[in-house]
Amino acid sequence: MIRFKTIVFQVKRVLDKKISRLRHIINVRKGHFAVYVGEDEMETKRFVVPISYLNHPLFQALLRKAEDEFGTDHQRTYLTIPCAKDVFLGITSRLKRNKFISTESN
Repeated sequence: MIRFKTIVFQVKRVLDKKISRLRHIINVRKGHFAVYVGEDEMETKRFVVPISYLNHPLFQALLRKAEDEFGTDHQRTYLTIPCAKDVFLGITSRLKRNKFISTESN
């Protein structure tokens, strides 16, 4: 009976982990994607950003930094950008302002 409880506990733990990962994938609005940001793997923070950021040179520089650090063949199942969170927030706020300005001027 103890072995059965141990197996059930382990299965529940694995399922909880998988469900947690799926929630991160599911909770992304259309036209956006999730990215994890942080210099330390244990302290990454998840951000959801518009797909349009992929076309901007500043964001592309962040992606190149991730490619330089992790390569293109790595074990992670999610996009991680290895930079300080405040740097990422500065860049994304700048991109957001630029989008707003270019939208207003049209």
